Amino acid sequence: MNIFRRSPPSSSALKWLGLVSAIWVQSISGNNYTFSNYSAALKSLLNLSQLQLNNLSVAKDLGKAFGLLAGLSSDRLSTSLLLFIGSIEGLIGYGAQWLVVSRKIKPLPYWQMCIFLCMGGNSTTWMNTGVLVTCLRNFRRDRGTVSGILKGYIALSTAIFTDLCSALFSDNPSSFLALLSLVPFIVCLTAILFLREIPCSADDETENFKYFWVLNAVSVAVAVTLLVFDSIPNPNSFLSRIFSIILLSLLASPLVIPLHSFLKNRGGSGEVGEALLAGESAADDAVEGKPAIGEDHTIVEAMKTVEFWILFVSFLCGVGTGLAVMNNMGQIGLALGYEDVSIFISLMSIWGFFGRILSGSASEHFIK
Repeated sequence: MNIFRRSPPSSSALKWLGLVSAIWVQSISGNNYTFSNYSAALKSLLNLSQLQLNNLSVAKDLGKAFGLLAGLSSDRLSTSLLLFIGSIEGLIGYGAQWLVVSRKIKPLPYWQMCIFLCMGGNSTTWMNTGVLVTCLRNFRRDRGTVSGILKGYIALSTAIFTDLCSALFSDNPSSFLALLSLVPFIVCLTAILFLREIPCSADDETENFKYFWVLNAVSVAVAVTLLVFDSIPNPNSFLSRIFSIILLSLLASPLVIPLHSFLKNRGGSGEVGEALLAGESAADDAVEGKPAIGEDHTIVEAMKTVEFWILFVSFLCGVGTGLAVMNNMGQIGLALGYEDVSIFISLMSIWGFFGRILSGSASEHFIK
C-alpha cells in the first residue's frame, strides 16, 4: 500500500522563496575576496609595511578557518540564528574598519585590526553554511545544481560589490567598507524571514528543471551585465545609475519563481502523492550500513571516507594560491602602474562564477 504525504500548497513556493533569499545572501557574502579594494587605504592610514599588510590579509583568511564552528553548529542551531550570528559579526568587523578608514575614530592598534579583520572573514562562513545546508536539505534531488548556483553567486558577489561601489561612490574605500558592513546585515535579516527547512515532498522534476533554467539564465545575465560594465572605460554618472538599476532588477527577478509556484499550486488540493515505501527502505539501508556518497554524513562518517581527505588536501594545497593573488591584487596593480584595480578584481570574480556554476551543473549531470 502506498503512503502519501500531505503538504500545504504553499510549501513549494516557500522552498523556492527560501532559495531566492539564499541567492541574495550569497550575492553579498563574498566579501573575503574584496580586500584589495581597500587594502591600500589601510596601508597608508596605518603606515604599514607590505609584510604587515599581508599579515592583515592572513588574519582575514584565518577567520574562514574558524568556519568549522559554523559547520559544527549547523545541526544544532537554526538557520535564522546562523544568519544572525554572521550578520552581527560582519557588522562589527567591517564596521570597525569603516570607522578607521573614514577617520571617525583614531587608527586602532595593529592587533585589534587583526581581530576585526578575522571577525569580518569569519562572518561569511556563518552565512554560507546557513544558506547552503538549508537549501541542500530542501532540494535533495538537485544538490549539485543548487550548490553550483549558490557558490556561483559567492564568486559574483565580489564583482557586485565592487561595481556597485564604483558606480555609486567612485571607488571610495570608506564607502565600500560601509557597504560591506551594512548590506550583508540588512540582507541576512531579510533572509531570516523566508529561509527555513521545508519538509521533503514529491516535486515535479520538469517544473524544477524549468525553474533552475530560469535561475541559471538570470545568473548568467548578471555576470554578463557586470562584464559589460567593466568593459566601459570611465562610465559617466548616467550610465552608472542605469547599470545599478539593471543589476538590482536582475537580482530581484528570481522572485517570479516562488510567485509562479504559489499561483500554480493555489488551486490544487494541497495533497502531494508520494510513495514513501522506497524512501523508508533506503532509510533502513542507511541505518544498517554506511551512508552512500552524496547522502548526509556525520563528521566522523565523512572522515572515514577517501573522498573527504581528497577534498581536504585539495582545498588545503590549492585554494591558498588564488587567495594570495586576490589579496595582493591591489599591490600588484599599483606596481604595474594601475591606479584603479577594481576592474581586475571584478573580472576574476566573474570568471570564477562561470567555473563554479558549470561545475555544479556538470556534477549533477554525472551523479544522476
